[in-house]
Amino acid sequence: MDVISIRNYEVFAYHGVLDEEQRDGQTFYVSVDIEFDCRAAGISDDLNKTVNYAEVASLIEREMTAKSYNLIEACAERLAGEILRVFPVPSAVTVEIHKPNAPIDGRFDDVSVRIRRHWHTAYIGLGSNMGDSEKYVKDAIASIDSDQNTSVTKSSKLIKTKAYGKTDQPDFVNGVIEVRTLLTPYELLARLGEIEDKAGRVREERWGPRTLDLDILMYDDIILEGEDLCIPHVDMKNREFVLAPLCELAPNKVHPVYGKRVCEMLEDIKCSSKASIQLL
Repeated sequence: MDVISIRNYEVFAYHGVLDEEQRDGQTFYVSVDIEFDCRAAGISDDLNKTVNYAEVASLIEREMTAKSYNLIEACAERLAGEILRVFPVPSAVTVEIHKPNAPIDGRFDDVSVRIRRHWHTAYIGLGSNMGDSEKYVKDAIASIDSDQNTSVTKSSKLIKTKAYGKTDQPDFVNGVIEVRTLLTPYELLARLGEIEDKAGRVREERWGPRTLDLDILMYDDIILEGEDLCIPHVDMKNREFVLAPLCELAPNKVHPVYGKRVCEMLEDIKCSSKASIQLL
């Protein structure tokens, strides 16, 4: 991947745990490496197809002086996120903040923190079979898209399907969205849980009726097996109401466990499934 770098941008700011650091301030040096494909900019000589490093420098100055942080780790996290949110081109950014005047007894050259952050692609399944189900699902999509750390990049058509697992309940409205996110899997899970709770989700019965159900189906190509979260979704291969809308968005996405494309998994289940799917 190509890189634009700014090295040791000097800024006077008020970060530190000690009272005198936040009162008197000190000099920090910020370095950033912005990763993206430079080819389009190189061929066209068009500033709009690259990252304007003067604007990045202004962002560094603004974010480093906007508020005081106890930790330069917090400064770096905020700065990396803002660069990725503000500029549409970068796929990843590395931020290093140097604190050469850190309050350490003894001789030293420098103290620094370096982090790398990048966008992740996740697929989220949505479902509802209580109340105005279509509205619950659409409102959830809008809530996810409004989060500063997550944006909806693709949405499937909504479908109506018979209930899965516990069948003696109303039909579901289902769909899948593709999102670009800076959140970790567990942070994303927590955010989706907040949206479910806001929609009045009650967890009393497994596979029971619900106002809103949000599941992380896939997150990049990771395989995660935790007590509260499994990625890819452990049962997605058996769910036509998941695979059909997912296939609409990413038919050639390969399942990292089974090694099959989504379209192949959907074809497998269609051969044995009696599920009824209707477009809304």
